[in-house]
Amino acid sequence: MRVRSNVLMVFLGLIVIVGWSKSACALERDFQNWLNLTTIGKFYSDDKVFSHLRYWLEGQQRLGANSSRYSQILLRPGLGYALTQNTSIWLGYAWIYTGPPNSSSPFEENRIWQQLLWVKTYPYLTLTSRTRTEQRFLENNPKTAYRIRELVKVFAPIKNNGRLAFVTSDEIFFHKNNFVGTNSQGFDQNRFFIGLGYEVNSFTIAEMGYMNQYIRRFGVPDFLANILGINVYLSL
Repeated sequence: MRVRSNVLMVFLGLIVIVGWSKSACALERDFQNWLNLTTIGKFYSDDKVFSHLRYWLEGQQRLGANSSRYSQILLRPGLGYALTQNTSIWLGYAWIYTGPPNSSSPFEENRIWQQLLWVKTYPYLTLTSRTRTEQRFLENNPKTAYRIRELVKVFAPIKNNGRLAFVTSDEIFFHKNNFVGTNSQGFDQNRFFIGLGYEVNSFTIAEMGYMNQYIRRFGVPDFLANILGINVYLSL
């Protein structure tokens, strides 16, 4: 049942993209390149508690304005604890710089984040479910923004090619409070990804594909980005 529900989430995300895109009266569009390097590792120890600890190191560079300039830079470290072989809980910090075209005025942001991560490998695919909550402290905004986001990902190796895989994911974001004006609560954005993955070695997976990002904005047209995404994941 969990497999079916997670796959269903991916398709529901695609429906959200189409629905929001059609309903928008005006859209600001952009082509972007995103590069993501994420390392998830263990602390090797004989201690029963310490051996369950995990670390998360993530860096992203995002090029916007038709991939001509840096639009966002993100650094996200964190610590986790493995509850089971498939489930872990996390706590971390993030620093983000955002500039045009994502924002008319550049600003910095600090975040505290928590997440529940579930990864399960089946005979023909690997499913990932990531539930993350964020407390966002934005420059020049006295209010703390509270956001929740849910990602569902499918990684399915292609038959007769042990290293190549089909990859698709969807992540939907919701604001939990009105941090801008009186109507910013609710749907924030959706990110749908489809592409190919390649197992470089036993601890490195590279992915490349297309991402559709739709952002609901206030006082200006909503934002739609067509993104060439490159992700590199290290498991140490």
